[in-house]
Amino acid sequence: MCASRGFTLIELLVVMVIIACLAGLAVISTGVAGPSRELNNEAERLAGLIGVLADEAVLDNREYGLRLERDRYQVLFYDEGRGRWQPLDDGSRQLPEWAQLDFELEGEPLVLPSSGDGREEGEENPAPQLLILSSGELSPFRLELGERRKDGLKLQLSSDGFRLPRVEVLVGKRPGR
Repeated sequence: MCASRGFTLIELLVVMVIIACLAGLAVISTGVAGPSRELNNEAERLAGLIGVLADEAVLDNREYGLRLERDRYQVLFYDEGRGRWQPLDDGSRQLPEWAQLDFELEGEPLVLPSSGDGREEGEENPAPQLLILSSGELSPFRLELGERRKDGLKLQLSSDGFRLPRVEVLVGKRPGR
C-alpha cells in the first residue's frame, strides 16, 4: 500500500480558519478600524462624562461645566468661595489631531476657540459654554464631534436641557454646517 503524501481538505480548511482568526485579531489589535472607532469611543466617553457630571451635580449640590475648544474640552466647577470657575483637574481632554468639535447652544452656533486662542499664560480659565446645574438641568445644546476631512464621520450629542445626551451618527451632514 502506498501512503498518501498530501494534506486532506479538512486539514487545509482548519489551517485557513486559524490564519483568518489570527489576521482578524491583528486587525483589531492594531486599530485598523481606525478613526471611526476612536471617534465613536470619544463621543461615548463625552456623553458618559456629561451623565456622570449631571449625577454629581445633584448629589454634591455643585455646578459643573464643560469648557469646549475645537480640539479639546475641560471639566470645570463653580467655586462659590472664590466666585469663579475652576478646573476640576489639572488637564483637559485632547482630541486626536484629525478630530474637531462644533457646538450649538440653545440653537445658536458658537465659534469655538482653537487651543490657546485669546488666552495669555497664567490668565484665568474662561467660563464654560455647557452648564450642568445642581438642579439636574443642562444647557440645551447640540455638539458635533467629527473628523476634519470633508467626507469624514460626524457624530452628534444633543440635549433639550432635561435629558442626557446620546450619541447619534449624522448622515449626509457636511462639516461647517
